[in-house]
Amino acid sequence: MWFVYALGSAAFAALTSILAKVGIDGVNSNLATALRTVVVLVMAWGMVFLTDAQNGIGAISRKSWVFLILSGLATGASWLCYYKALQIGQASKVVPVDKLSVVITLVLAFVFLHERFTWKSGVGCLLITAGTLLMVL
Repeated sequence: MWFVYALGSAAFAALTSILAKVGIDGVNSNLATALRTVVVLVMAWGMVFLTDAQNGIGAISRKSWVFLILSGLATGASWLCYYKALQIGQASKVVPVDKLSVVITLVLAFVFLHERFTWKSGVGCLLITAGTLLMVL
């Protein structure tokens, strides 16, 4: 069962990257970080005010609001799955599965963001996947 939670963590972590990439378009990165990581609200908003980025709130588009909120939800879901997997599984097996988010992110970036998927990306994905399987089986 830990594997399901660890794989859920990887999938949600991958979604976080993709959703943030779409949502951050034209938004101050500190402000975007604050919006998508509600669970670290105090620190993120502190950075917004520290960098004087709060003036950009009114300029954020509806699209960016939606994707930054979705990115925050994906982050929360990832963390919930990760900690549940850690609670019931071995860290030495949970963590490598969680890092499959790299592979999932590359695939989602290719499909949804139309980023290039090169032979190097493919080999990297295969090696990460193979390494993860070697570590958990």
